[in-house]
Amino acid sequence: MSVTSSGTAVKIRYFAGARAAAGVTDEDLVLDAAEPTVALVVSAIGQRHGDRLGKVLAASSFLLDGVAVRDTSTRVPAGAQLDVLPPFAGG
Repeated sequence: MSVTSSGTAVKIRYFAGARAAAGVTDEDLVLDAAEPTVALVVSAIGQRHGDRLGKVLAASSFLLDGVAVRDTSTRVPAGAQLDVLPPFAGG
């Protein structure tokens, strides 16, 4: 995945409740922005999958290429992988 003439490609992976809400394990997303932010990616997948995933996203944390995202204004480079991690129960 990379920057294409139609946008920036990002790989999204969903875990646990996010996977159930999205109805898919993973997907490729192409955004118009040359270098979108995590917030833009999250907004786009929320719009794509609706309110059920939107509620999960509001409580989720994210990994960008395996690194925890602390600031959703973090830029997402072309070809990146964003993992959606909802809160996990257990102890």
